[in-house]
Amino acid sequence: MATPTIVTPTAQPTSTTEPTSTMTITPSATPQPTATPTPTFTLTPTPTQTATPTSTPTPSPSATQEPLPTPDGVTRTLRVPILMYHYISTPPSDADAVRLDLSVPPARFEEHLRYLREAGYVSITLRELTLALQTGYPLPQKPVIITLDDGYRDAFTSAYPILRQYGFTATFFILTGLADEARPEYLTWEQVIEMDAAGMDIEAHGYTHVDLRGKSVDYIIWQILGAKEAIEARTHKAVCFFCYPAGGYDDQVARILHSAHYWGAVTSVYGAQQCSERMFELQRIRVRGTYSAEDLGRVIEMAMTSEGGEPCTTTP
Repeated sequence: MATPTIVTPTAQPTSTTEPTSTMTITPSATPQPTATPTPTFTLTPTPTQTATPTSTPTPSPSATQEPLPTPDGVTRTLRVPILMYHYISTPPSDADAVRLDLSVPPARFEEHLRYLREAGYVSITLRELTLALQTGYPLPQKPVIITLDDGYRDAFTSAYPILRQYGFTATFFILTGLADEARPEYLTWEQVIEMDAAGMDIEAHGYTHVDLRGKSVDYIIWQILGAKEAIEARTHKAVCFFCYPAGGYDDQVARILHSAHYWGAVTSVYGAQQCSERMFELQRIRVRGTYSAEDLGRVIEMAMTSEGGEPCTTTP
């Protein structure tokens, strides 16, 4: 994977008028497999000003950065399903269509995990996937990556104990601004620390849930580096992966993530075809609230056999 050249981001970029405490998260209920642009890594954005935003958290010294695994020169494509969950709870009676679509009741989530275990799937981390793509690191015969977006409180109260019961790990993409505000519907830092200590993977979803396309370089840095440092200050482990808010990204966002020492990023593009040359375009499978275990199995199978996405040719 080619390493682009970019101005190294600073940890204290310009403040912005984007709202950070009154926003409402509304994830898209329908994946868009063809609408997301492919980063070409040809831009070299240059920040035009530097200032200190008053709302940026000031964490303690962050963890030592993990160097990206040195690619061995082989371009690889691997079929690895990355499951995308949001709420693990029963939706309220007045829930709209989006909330209904994104809500998997705990009993159904347990049904999904039971199916995965009985079907022989073994949970792996995004780090292991990266090592496999970049260096040929061996993976289990049937690997799966379980991700939960947004950091809702039910990730701790419902998903976490069920994951432990069935022997799975998962990646939790959290919004650090909401943890800072101690909103009752989102994870607390104490809960994040407990899950991390138990072997769960805590990664960044941004400081707030804002589509980063078309934003200034300073604002993007504030969102992605602020979130990274806030998590690292609590877990004392390097944050290496990012989840694009609302699935939106462009070339500039991907380049800045790379320069901020992220290893890759997950999208909302449907598929299971992961490519060593597109680490910032990892595909996922959205799990809908109506999916039974059999439905989940069929959706995974379709993604594993589909030719979705631009092909990534393996070097002989």
